[in-house]
Amino acid sequence: MIALCAVLSGGESCADMALFGQLKESFLWQFLTLPHGVPSHDTFSRVFRLLDPEQFRACFAKFMQRFAESCQGVVAIDGKTLRRSFDTAAGASPLHMVSAWGCEQRLVLGQLAVDGKSNEITAVPRLLELLSLKGTIVTADALNCQRAIAAQVIGQGGDYVLALKGNQGTLHSDVRTFLDDPATPLTVVSDTDGGHGRIEQRRASVSDDVAWLQQCHAWPGLKAVGQITAKREIGGKLTIQTRTYLLSTVLSPERFNEVVRAHWDIENGLHWVLDVVMNEDQARNRKDHGPENLAVLRRLALNLAKLEPSKGSLRGKLKRAGWNDAFLSQLLAQGASAHVR
Repeated sequence: MIALCAVLSGGESCADMALFGQLKESFLWQFLTLPHGVPSHDTFSRVFRLLDPEQFRACFAKFMQRFAESCQGVVAIDGKTLRRSFDTAAGASPLHMVSAWGCEQRLVLGQLAVDGKSNEITAVPRLLELLSLKGTIVTADALNCQRAIAAQVIGQGGDYVLALKGNQGTLHSDVRTFLDDPATPLTVVSDTDGGHGRIEQRRASVSDDVAWLQQCHAWPGLKAVGQITAKREIGGKLTIQTRTYLLSTVLSPERFNEVVRAHWDIENGLHWVLDVVMNEDQARNRKDHGPENLAVLRRLALNLAKLEPSKGSLRGKLKRAGWNDAFLSQLLAQGASAHVR
């Protein structure tokens, strides 16, 4: 609890947790019994190194269960590496966390740790098992565009929009050739937006004429294919990027464009916040289970802060929690209330 309060107040390390406890001891006495005083930073470190990460993740999943069960809209799946969590002496590679992000709720619905990005494919099915996918659209990058993952999403009552690249043999080239053919029947929409010196034109196209693809490739649940072509001009420099997708449901090009853009919210709403606001990439916990357990703690704190309904940035909320005991109590009480419901 002290560690959670410290992270909610902007703390990053076990030393910060001990310092928070010392400076906020009178506040902590309101709901904790501390017969031996505030633990030292070494004690915080030992606890997180030895804590069973499976059990800690189970607690997180239980807390988020109500939100995961009621989730609607887009669920984005993506991984993030904690770059300074490697341990050269022990030969341990950096920790890689795979997260499920509710784009409409802007909450972490679940996460699993793997040894590296190459192992992400095996983690995603276990992560999906933790979620209720009925009524959702699951999005993932090309790494996780796998037959088994597509079949699992359909089997759990959801739909998918999966980015497609060359890791699926000739399927990618077949779809690209089909969508680029002027004779292909497409529904198309284009839009333009800009700001901060950037102008972007996006062309979204969808075709449900995929019977021939199914005959050749038999992809689980495939109902349509889509393509996004983005032309971006920044400082007079023009770049063009084309991305191809497999869809298990026929979407209008407008909705298809919305779903693809929603997927990138996991980068802006989760990964960017963890790195820039919570400084996760600079975290130097490397021993035993410490990196994984503290990563889960940060995501729990992130969810509690995002559940608080007032306007303002996450950075501002963390500062308010550190400066205002009443606001910190509000964040904790809100989490307890959500858990009870």
